[in-house]
Amino acid sequence: MSKEKHEKKSQNEDEILDEIESSESSEESEESSSDEKEELLAKIAQLEEQKLRDYAEFENLKKRYEKEKAQAIAYAQESFARDMLSVIDALDSANSLEIDEENLKESLEKIKEGIELTTEQFKKIFSKHGIELITIEDGFDPNFHEAVMKVDSDDVDSGEIVQVFQKGYKYKDRVLRPAMVSIAN
Repeated sequence: MSKEKHEKKSQNEDEILDEIESSESSEESEESSSDEKEELLAKIAQLEEQKLRDYAEFENLKKRYEKEKAQAIAYAQESFARDMLSVIDALDSANSLEIDEENLKESLEKIKEGIELTTEQFKKIFSKHGIELITIEDGFDPNFHEAVMKVDSDDVDSGEIVQVFQKGYKYKDRVLRPAMVSIAN
């Protein structure tokens, strides 16, 4: 046989062997591909199940936080209310006081003293909870003061506070009630 024919025959044999191997590996590949497919489908199913569990857990957490938030809002003033009980007790005590007509002046002094102590209790509780009196020392500020009247005054400059009719209060940075004042013309 000639060298070319031998090479051609050898090449054909190689091609046939490659085809056989290819078909055998194709069958193995189909089997392994089928196994891989099953594994991948099982993994996908597992991941979908985990996703559903995670979503359910997230929804439960969300509901719990919403419930806690609602409770926090509903009971936000509990500490303030508890502190105010001592003021109510003091006022109830003053209200039940028997006035001695013979010692009327002495009884009025005791009532006045009780009112002063109660006012001090209010101020301490307010301060503890961030409620402050709006001051007038810095002059008129429309953010904190409400001018209800203009009056002529030789004692203060125009636009300055002459008199406070009603004290104002703020809670932290928010005005609860502006101070009602009169200002100089």
